[in-house]
Amino acid sequence: MTLSVNTNPGAMIALQNLNKTNMQLEQTQNRINTGLEVAGAKDNGGIYAIAQRMRSQVSGYGAVTDSINRAQSAVDVALAAGEAISDLIIEMKEKALAAADTSLDTASRTALNEDFTALRDQIKTIVTNAEFNGTNLLNNSVTSITALANADGSNTITVADENFVLGAGSSLITIASNASYSTATQADNIASQLGTSLDNVNAALARLGTQSKALGIHQTFVTKLTDALETGIGNLVDADLARESAKLQSLQVKQQLGIQALGIANQRPQAILSFFQ
Repeated sequence: MTLSVNTNPGAMIALQNLNKTNMQLEQTQNRINTGLEVAGAKDNGGIYAIAQRMRSQVSGYGAVTDSINRAQSAVDVALAAGEAISDLIIEMKEKALAAADTSLDTASRTALNEDFTALRDQIKTIVTNAEFNGTNLLNNSVTSITALANADGSNTITVADENFVLGAGSSLITIASNASYSTATQADNIASQLGTSLDNVNAALARLGTQSKALGIHQTFVTKLTDALETGIGNLVDADLARESAKLQSLQVKQQLGIQALGIANQRPQAILSFFQ
């Protein structure tokens, strides 16, 4: 091989190999630092694009979970209020039936009516306050509440409202908002209406309970789907840290050998000096 002070092929090759080792070492260190084998598009464009699309889906399902939580909370508040109203109707019916007894004196019927009207007004209070995040499913202020069902918003879950307002046109509770009695006949008529109202209210509670359960089931499904997507993303982009650690040690040794090889190659032109001694 020709010796030259101008050109040193051995040093060039050693430098190329050292640069290659340094690049591999930097890549391995980045994987260890980030925990990712594919941290950006330059690492693997195709895998990165797939992972980003899956991340978008995960983010979308996060919004779905929030939407379901809000809807389920609104339904659960309505359920709690409806159950309390059902209990109140039972008490009101009891008072009305007691007042329908023709042998009862006027003072006793008046006292029962006072209890009855207090329970009636309590229903109004509960209906007014059965609200979550501005949504009330019992006071006829909305027709329904909607929750997102998928990541792109194309599917939804709808829960219809239940009208618990006293005496409203399509109300479940058929007695008037100012219902009261002063005679046994009036009390008997109201007791009959309350029996129908109780059936209506319990049917409405059954519908709300079914919808709440449906929201809970879908929320569980979304959680499992999100977990599966996150696992899939990890399988695509996560680095095998045990493998990368072993690779890091071997590359560090290779780097040291490359530096020594470059030093040896750089010393070769000095051999020319021996020819002139």
